Amino acid sequence: MAKILVVDDQRNIRSTLGLLLRARGHEVEEAADGDQGVEMATANGYDLVITDLRMGARDGIEVLRRIKDTHALTEVIVMTAYGSIESAVEAMRLGAYDYIQKPFLEDELMVKVQRALEKRSLSAQVALLTAEFRDRYRFENIIGRSQPMREVLTRIAKFAPTDATVLITGESGTGKELIAKAVHANSKRADKPFVPVNCAAVTETLLESELFGHVRGAFSGAVANRRGLLEEADGGTFFFDEIAETTPAFQAKLLRVLQEGEIRRVGDNRSFKVDIRVIAATNQDLHRAIAEKRFRQDLYYRLNVARFVLPALRDRREDIPLLVDHFLSKFCRKMGVRVRLGDAVLDYLTSYDYPGNIRELENMVEQAVALASQSGVIQIEDIAPQGLPEVPRDRPDDRTLASSVDAAERAAIENALRDCEGNRERAAEQLGLSMTTLWRKMKRLNIHWS
Repeated sequence: MAKILVVDDQRNIRSTLGLLLRARGHEVEEAADGDQGVEMATANGYDLVITDLRMGARDGIEVLRRIKDTHALTEVIVMTAYGSIESAVEAMRLGAYDYIQKPFLEDELMVKVQRALEKRSLSAQVALLTAEFRDRYRFENIIGRSQPMREVLTRIAKFAPTDATVLITGESGTGKELIAKAVHANSKRADKPFVPVNCAAVTETLLESELFGHVRGAFSGAVANRRGLLEEADGGTFFFDEIAETTPAFQAKLLRVLQEGEIRRVGDNRSFKVDIRVIAATNQDLHRAIAEKRFRQDLYYRLNVARFVLPALRDRREDIPLLVDHFLSKFCRKMGVRVRLGDAVLDYLTSYDYPGNIRELENMVEQAVALASQSGVIQIEDIAPQGLPEVPRDRPDDRTLASSVDAAERAAIENALRDCEGNRERAAEQLGLSMTTLWRKMKRLNIHWS
């Protein structure tokens, strides 16, 4: 849910937009003219402002200027009538995210709203206070005393101060983004932006435009030049999560960034330098992806300079009590309750294999705290009201790493689909995956679920 302000001097337009946006779950406020819009926008923080351009004494351009002066992270979409494209271009030059022509289609508006909110979310992450970021992600704050985690922490200490490209591999839910942030927080770039992008959550066309930016006229709707996220990360660190979900064509463009330190905006013939450190992560077997022509071998060699292999939670069971204690404290504070573990609960948690790894453990503890908030004691039935699912185990002669990972992923997906009564969107959310990634995994693992 986002907080959105609609500014328009036509009541019917305001009301219609309000109904559409509230139906999508957003919190919407309305302003009847430019003066009221400026007053509300400067006094309150909004994620997005949708403003008409042509209004009385104070028009949408002035509303845009004042918002960008006081709340730089707020995204703005301007509405313009037919024949007023010049004003829309001026608004884009002044910092508007996009424009839409009246009359507009609901789907067209909602796509632009969604993209603007995604940009707002990324900008907020980039704008994190660097001191807070460094303190939160110091590698000594990473939870784990097991031998596999000590090896990971040792590698962070060695590689973080360098500019070496980092490749992080491991199963879903093992904390790859956490390690990426720890590398950045302990590097000489820590006071510069850390910009993450989930490659599986964005279509290839949109991903290229968002990363590299575009020039005016590059495609329909590109009415002004726009900086890409790689430019926003200049001097800092760029994190490509789920890098194996990209296409070989996109990987070729990324290879140029790594080799030459240059980017080229979509629709532009010129290249220019960027200074970024690249960290990439994947839960896939890249050697298999290379053999299947889904991942470029030359890009793999460029990424695989400093390699971090994160252990599955079942391979670091001695860390489970520490993680349980951490999540228990976290959710007790969040819910304002005090609960403790009942008898044998910790043994029960330590014995489970966690196909979803740390993310699954965190979800289990959050659920248990909520269920035990009245009694104050977490029992085994609070951890798994319907029983912990059994993880299929491979035969001893078929216990390769790839088959083990596939079996664990298959079990996690099937259990999530069962819990969510076949609702793939809810199952993807429970697993911490995008819908695109869930679909690809189900296709690869030959999972059919009606």
